[in-house]
Amino acid sequence: MDILIKNGNIVDGTLAKPFIGDLHIKDGKIHAIGENIHIDGIKIVDAKGRVVAPGFIDTHSHSDLVMLLNPYNEVKIRQGITTEVLGQDGISMAPLPIEYISPWRKNLAGLDGDSDDIDWEYETTENYLNMMAKKGVGLNETYLVPHGNIRMEAMGLAGKAATDKQIERMCEITRREMEAGAYGLSTGLIYMPCAYSETKEVIEMCKVVAEYDGVFVVHQRSEADTILNSMKEIIRIGKESGVKVHFSHFKVCGKQNWKYIDEVIELLEEVKKTGIKVSFDQYPYAAGSTMLGVILPPWAHNGGTDELIKRLKSKSDREKMKADIEKGIPGWDNFVDFAGIDQIFVTSVKTDKNQEVVGMSLEELGKFKGKDPLDATFDLLRDEENAVGMVDFYGKEEHIIKFMKRPEHNVCTDGLMAKGKPHPRAYGSFPKILGRYVREKKVLTIEQAINKMTKKAAEAIGIKGRGSLEVGKHADVLIIDMETVIDKGTFIDPVQFPVGIDNVFINGHHVIDEGVYNKILAGKVVKRN
Repeated sequence: MDILIKNGNIVDGTLAKPFIGDLHIKDGKIHAIGENIHIDGIKIVDAKGRVVAPGFIDTHSHSDLVMLLNPYNEVKIRQGITTEVLGQDGISMAPLPIEYISPWRKNLAGLDGDSDDIDWEYETTENYLNMMAKKGVGLNETYLVPHGNIRMEAMGLAGKAATDKQIERMCEITRREMEAGAYGLSTGLIYMPCAYSETKEVIEMCKVVAEYDGVFVVHQRSEADTILNSMKEIIRIGKESGVKVHFSHFKVCGKQNWKYIDEVIELLEEVKKTGIKVSFDQYPYAAGSTMLGVILPPWAHNGGTDELIKRLKSKSDREKMKADIEKGIPGWDNFVDFAGIDQIFVTSVKTDKNQEVVGMSLEELGKFKGKDPLDATFDLLRDEENAVGMVDFYGKEEHIIKFMKRPEHNVCTDGLMAKGKPHPRAYGSFPKILGRYVREKKVLTIEQAINKMTKKAAEAIGIKGRGSLEVGKHADVLIIDMETVIDKGTFIDPVQFPVGIDNVFINGHHVIDEGVYNKILAGKVVKRN
């Protein structure tokens, strides 16, 4: 389709000064950019008074299962996202050996959901990506191979350190999945089974990723009490493996830990001097979201979800869990400690029988059930087989802004796509940057904000051919009304589309046309190289 966008304020993603001009889309690519382009007989879109920008790149997405169930993914497209990066936090869809399908589905459910409506016997990343491509995708999808999946294939779900032979096997699997088109390796060092790994295991895997100029995307072991040592571990991995490091959803959690923020920034400054490539992404909300099972001590997850459920049925194990939550474990991010039971909220459950507790804090859950809040929480996790989502409030807006202004920063959603009351970041992260932090608070200029949502994000992951408005690049293009753009979702009512992103083009297809969503599978499964 040929399209001519006229009279827009072009912000091209490169940090160049905006200018009024036209943009010609032809055969899915950007064909020309300039002033007073005239072409007869094609569709013209007048962007006068509005910004024309590259499509946004979500470097931390959890649409991994959703894309096989609802490949249109209007939730992401409505906020201007045209490319997203799947396979996050070391826990995702592939690789998945057939013998581990049942326990892995339960482990994954609280993060990415679960469904009987797909064929889970795809086994490898190559087959998973091909299955997604065959079904079609509404926006562009890229993939990171997850550490936890690799570890499971190499040594099962045991909570122990890997042997040298098992690490060697993990490296072989990593190489296979990088060859299948993954952009890098992800890990979630608070999630099982990734949390059981020693540093040397991750270093060896990252050496393989570095051979492909891939990226290591990491939810580090601590974003709270031991964040400084946690960051030093990741920096060591980058130094010893040569891999590019990208910290996921960067933050410092808990009032008692805000004192570390300046030291965290000092570490970032020190790393810049070493030549290690470090970047991070961030969603612009002072609350996080993940699976509720993370409030349990690591040993409770040993052996996978089936073993966890047995422990949740054991009175003695429950008492030990309570004691560990109350006293803490060195090196473990204790969500109850840094957020509190009154600031952790249930966002989703799997079964109908517990839908009434969605939206409650753990404190409210205890009152509703007439028992100790932790016992009520343990019961919920047991009954829902660990498939429970949560939101936790951990920080302040001034801290978000401090990290947002860093040169390593780009924007993400980290949006969990489960039903219920998801974190509003799934619906509004990118529009919130433009509305609140560019227009209202003037934290960033429009050029800086667009760069952090496009070209900077593409460079962090290694995505080629997207992220800026340049001739020859794929035509992922937005038209944005900077007078109105803003997120609308709240923590009470999160399921609301944003406003102000009136037109979205994906690979040249006009997917949102002056606010009207055209249900088109316009995306591509984009593999490395």
